[in-house]
Amino acid sequence: MPPDAPIGTPFGEYLGRPKADVIYDLEITPNRPDLTGVIGIAREVGAVLGHPIKLPSVELPVGEGRIERFVAVEITAPALCRRYTARVVRGVKIGPSPTWLSSLLELLGFRSINNVVDVTNFVMMETGQPLHAFDMRLLAEDGEGRKKIIVRTALPNERFTTLDGIERELTERMLVIADPVKAVALAGIMGGANSEINPDTSDVLIESANFDPVNIRRTSRALGLRTESSYRFERGVDIEMADWASRRCARLILDTAGGVRRRWCN
Repeated sequence: MPPDAPIGTPFGEYLGRPKADVIYDLEITPNRPDLTGVIGIAREVGAVLGHPIKLPSVELPVGEGRIERFVAVEITAPALCRRYTARVVRGVKIGPSPTWLSSLLELLGFRSINNVVDVTNFVMMETGQPLHAFDMRLLAEDGEGRKKIIVRTALPNERFTTLDGIERELTERMLVIADPVKAVALAGIMGGANSEINPDTSDVLIESANFDPVNIRRTSRALGLRTESSYRFERGVDIEMADWASRRCARLILDTAGGVRRRWCN
């Protein structure tokens, strides 16, 4: 417990939980991808009961300048990536998540990792939109000195080590997120060990995108790699949710890890 925790406060109340806390275990049918996030479920319940839902604030402070000066995004496989948004938060401090965040993730079956990664998982469970956070320092630059993201298909015989430490052999039909030098994520499925958030990370690039469901499903099956992210992309993610979820993620990172933000959207 942090030293400023008020003595005498009920533990559940301190964690932000109501007195009658209930966990619902829902089995979502493939035709309802909108129910893979809490907001979608709340919208469904609100429609049944005739009550509007109240969304959390995603207001962000003005950034330091246009992000195009610092980050470039190129999509070379537009049929497999209908939208890609990148948002940068600079000057973050990586550390343990606040108790309210780590405890909620534990209820959802997640292991708390750090304040930035935990936020991406929290927003995914909240919105149904998978996100990924890259360490900006570990991304290569283009010819103009900007960090560059390239959404492309894998190269012939390309090999890539995912966050679980396993090196995987890719095929040319698989979609990857890359920089000018290397692949840094298996699109829509898992990030790479070569760009993960670590204790020395100070600048974070938030990915929130929309990938082709069929391609994600085929890649996931071919590699035997199924994740919370691929589960959602396989069913179809609302393309309009990408930017809102990115803003929500940036807002929570600012609240839990500090920093200032820059944005780039495509």
